[in-house]
Amino acid sequence: MLYTDLLQLWNESVQAMDSKDWQGALAKMDQITEPTSWTLFNAASAHICLGHLDSALKALDLTIVKDQRLSVAFFQRAAIKILLGRLEEALSDCVWAQKHLRGNNVIDYRQLGLRYKLNSWQVSHNAAAVYCRMDQWEQARDVLMSNNQGGNLEMALDMILRNEVLAPLLVPEGVVFRPRKKDVEQLKPRDFLGKPKVISSMIPNDDFGGFEPLRLQKPGFYQPSVDGAQHSRYMCMGVPYMARGPGQLTVPGGAKVFIFGEEDRDGMATVIYDGQRGLVPASLLKPADIKTAEGKTVNTLPTGIPLPPGLKPPTRPQTRSSSATPTWEHLISDTPPPPYATATRIQPSASTLPGYTANAASKQIVNVVQESEADSVVMVKVNYIYTVALSVATNTTYHELKEDIAHKLDQPSSSLRLRYRKHGSRLLVPLDWEVETGKTLHDVSEAGRATLWCQVEDPLHNHNILYQMVAKHDYSAQGPEDLEFSEGDTIDILCEVNEEWLEGHCAGKVGIFPSCFAMRENDTLMQMSEF
Repeated sequence: MLYTDLLQLWNESVQAMDSKDWQGALAKMDQITEPTSWTLFNAASAHICLGHLDSALKALDLTIVKDQRLSVAFFQRAAIKILLGRLEEALSDCVWAQKHLRGNNVIDYRQLGLRYKLNSWQVSHNAAAVYCRMDQWEQARDVLMSNNQGGNLEMALDMILRNEVLAPLLVPEGVVFRPRKKDVEQLKPRDFLGKPKVISSMIPNDDFGGFEPLRLQKPGFYQPSVDGAQHSRYMCMGVPYMARGPGQLTVPGGAKVFIFGEEDRDGMATVIYDGQRGLVPASLLKPADIKTAEGKTVNTLPTGIPLPPGLKPPTRPQTRSSSATPTWEHLISDTPPPPYATATRIQPSASTLPGYTANAASKQIVNVVQESEADSVVMVKVNYIYTVALSVATNTTYHELKEDIAHKLDQPSSSLRLRYRKHGSRLLVPLDWEVETGKTLHDVSEAGRATLWCQVEDPLHNHNILYQMVAKHDYSAQGPEDLEFSEGDTIDILCEVNEEWLEGHCAGKVGIFPSCFAMRENDTLMQMSEF
């Protein structure tokens, strides 16, 4: 689909939503064969205004498929799921919305065309609304107390103390993604060439505004209209003249000639006579008496001015019929990210697909999703000294996965230590599948992908791990007893030397390091990430 066509339909749908013509806006967006995350978000807003919450949820699912980092889409979808009673999924969306804020208190979407600012306290408000509906009032109060960035949290806290259920917050009605004004102005047709205008012509009284091959005239000689001798370029030879040099014409006396050029320095004028152009003395020319009475026609002689070639004007080339409009099947090439069903373990059904497109396109989407689910293959990315990737079945056990990674890294499997990161946490948690039986790769994968961290180290047989910390900065060893690590590494704390130094284990090495170079995970964040 051409970008100009997409821009035109997008702009028309936004204008329809400004006039509160929600059905008209949806009709315009249905004509977009290759929708973007912004147009899908607008479609969800129109469905919300019409009260079609299920259709709005399907449109938001597709929005997140297109842009997996759009925090406002997670925020909007969480509010819809609260209204539909899907509380656990709503809480998961609140966690992802807070994560994609990237530590910012507010994100202003005006640069993307959305006149809306998403605040961190709004996400916490919706999370507290979920806890209220779960009758977990203390957790709702703790979530609001953990976010002291302003807003209407004091009023919300008073309602929670009175055990009143909070209403979810939504993006206001009519606030949608708009195309750039400069792009919309470029849609207006512009005439860059303009209309051709005759500047000079060898034909007198020529006011033709087109191109010469398109002039429709009869074959023969062109006879310009003449109102009188004073306005005409026709002259009469007073006496006969015989050519005396190259370029001159022989003209009999009394013959009418057409003045083609002005008199030159030698007193010769360029004229056309009997279809030929040449020079005659300007002193021998006199005005032609061609005045006639009104209503009387005069049979004039041919002037000898040839007409343009009588060719047919060129025609436009025949355009071939355009190919069929692409269907929605081309839009879904990979498995779309699930609505974060990792916390709830709910498999997406065919009803979560978009419903405001054509019926035939919806059937094609169902077939594509069913084929992708039948593959049951997870793409595993392993972060080692370098990064490797391999495809593994979802029912792969711990020992099989460890053997495959060891073969890929060319390392013994007994020295490998695998870790993964939970949702909403920076802590790398070891894979203890040897102790917890029955777990497979499906438990740590999401949307057909899984990310693991691998370290080659000796097992700690004679040490007890008190807790784990995450490195905030790089630390270079200052002595042989120091432990060296990089930012983001997970450190096993073995002993607290004093208030400022700790003994830890990282990447097969044991040593001491300053405690200010690492931090422990927030317990509140860990609790929210478990949902």
